[in-house]
Amino acid sequence: MTEQTAAGIVRADGETATVFAGDYLNKMTGEMIERECRERLNAGCREIVVNFSRTEIVNSIGVSILLGVIDSASGSGARVVFADLNEDTAQLFELLGITKHVDIRES
Repeated sequence: MTEQTAAGIVRADGETATVFAGDYLNKMTGEMIERECRERLNAGCREIVVNFSRTEIVNSIGVSILLGVIDSASGSGARVVFADLNEDTAQLFELLGITKHVDIRES
């Protein structure tokens, strides 16, 4: 099932939900993504995929919010996957140690 939400496009297939991040992950868009991820976790999703195929920039507040998503998923026994990262974002997440807590997937 694919739907348009405030966080953007969300695709949910049983126990997996894919949230598509926008072009700039900041406080506003990050909070929408976080809210959507928490709703999906509360609905029983066991895997949250955050797709960064459209994302060009992630600021520090966006990173902080993503850490909150990872923490929420961990607390409910779900895993987080970051998909389709561009090279700069992948290097940023690696440098910050975030990649130790998520799976990285390329399409």
